[in-house]
Order: sequence, then structure tokens, then C-alpha cells
Amino acid sequence: MSDAAIVVAGATGDLGGRITRALREQGARVTALVRRGAAPAKTERLQALGATIASIDLSSQSEVAAACAGASCVVSALAGLRDVIVDAQTALLEGAIKAGVPRFIPSDYSIDFTKFPAGQNRNLDLRREFHERLDRAKISATTIFNGAFADMLATGQMPVILFKLRRVTYWGNADQRMDFTTMDDTAAFTARAAMDANTPRFLRIAGDQPSARDLAAVASEVTGQRFRPLWAGSLGMLGMMIKVARTVAPGGEKDLYPAWQGMQYMRNMLDGRAKLEPLDNDRYPAIHWTTVRDVLKRHFGRP
Repeated sequence: MSDAAIVVAGATGDLGGRITRALREQGARVTALVRRGAAPAKTERLQALGATIASIDLSSQSEVAAACAGASCVVSALAGLRDVIVDAQTALLEGAIKAGVPRFIPSDYSIDFTKFPAGQNRNLDLRREFHERLDRAKISATTIFNGAFADMLATGQMPVILFKLRRVTYWGNADQRMDFTTMDDTAAFTARAAMDANTPRFLRIAGDQPSARDLAAVASEVTGQRFRPLWAGSLGMLGMMIKVARTVAPGGEKDLYPAWQGMQYMRNMLDGRAKLEPLDNDRYPAIHWTTVRDVLKRHFGRP
């Protein structure tokens, strides 16, 4: 289905741009939904990929529906808090249904939050709330769970591998395996899923599933320096730290990624309940999965 018509919301973002590129590489016709007033540089990048730009009010169901007419799937890569993940994404969903689009991929791209109770992760609770609306909607939906983005291990956005200290920090069990997938691999899989008319409700992928102990071994191998796991405390202790951090920094409730939100995500990954299984990595054989070792080698310029 190389001529599939796919609509991407959030295409000006990092992941959304990668999904757009992956779709175009697969031969899909892509319409990128862009908020009115978006920076020209962002829309020009999408146009250079061959995407059609639809500048609309994303909160307008009628404008969304007009832009989605004739599409076979709407892919959401929206990022934000309630006004985006719940409100804007609901308008996107309703517009897609009004336009007769048969399939919808929500902006999840995370650990499997269906496996743990509400109240443990603010950002994932918003996705859970949207799922309540999505599951009632008359449209076929597919959620893609990818764990955490492996790219963040190298950049320090996820402070797990402490390169200066040569430590890998963790709470709880050093042998608890975690799911990591690069943004490019997530985008490549999402593009193929968007063009696949027979996807199930949930798809789970992981480019690598290392433990903290494994990460220390890989970092040692790649850098030539000895890295060791660093136990930061129990998961219960991490939970108390989250409560304190959230209390002393109430302004973080308005931020997308306050420090305590990252701590919540780490707790969810390390307690094992959100572990992705079974994996659907083999669903699209052309994808060659990137490991954490690959990510670190690329970051340090190692062959």
C-alpha cells in the first residue's frame, strides 16, 4: 500500500517529523496537520520531505475533518499536557471519525501504562484518560508501546548512565530489564503500522532490553572505561523522593517534563509491571533494530 494517504498531527515535533520522513520513504502520501502560525522553518522541512501542509485550528473538529478527508489513517504525535493529549487529541479523533478515516494511532509511544494503576505517572494518566474516549469511538485504534527512547541514554536527557562518574544509577533491582527503542526505529515501525490495515489494538516494540547491570557493561565496552551500577535506593525510597520533589516544586505541574515526571517514568520502568511482552519486533522484517550499544557507539563516534 505504498500510495496510502496518511495524516500526521504533531509533524513539526521531533518524533512527528521522523514519522513523516519514514512514511514518505515508504511511499505514503502525507498530510501534516500544522497549527496556524507555526514557524516557516518547521513547515519548510516537512515540505522538503514531500508532505502536504494543512495549517488548521487543531481544536476545530470541522477543520480537522476537512484535512483528513480521504486518509486511511491518522497518526498522532502530539506532545503536551491535558489541553493537548486529552482535548486537542479528542478533536483530532472526532475530526478523523467525521471524515470517515478508518484507523487512528494515538500519541502514546511509551511504556505499557495499562499494566499499572492510575496515579503513578502524571503524563501517562493523561494518555489513559484519552484511551477511555478512544475505546468508545467508532474507529479502529492501534497503540504503539516502545518503552523509553534509547537516544536519551546518550544525551543525558535520561540521567541513567552518568558518564563523568562512570556509574549507571538505578533503584530497586540491578537486573530488572527495561525497554528502549530509538526514535528512528519507533518512527519506522509507526509508519509501517499506519500503512498496515490489519494492526491489533496494541503493538509492543523494543530495540533493546538491558538491565542496569547490562548498561554498565555496555558503557564500559564502548568507552573503554569501567562503569559500575550505582544503587540509589529502593523503589519505595524513589516514590518518597517523587512526592517531595512534586511538593517543593508545584510549578512543575504546568511543565511537560519536570524532574519528578522523569522520576515517575523511571519508577514505572524499574518496578517491572510496565515491561513490554510479547514483542512485535518481527511484524515488519525490514526494520533492523538499534541496540543501546549502537546508540552509544554512534554518540562516541566508535566503529
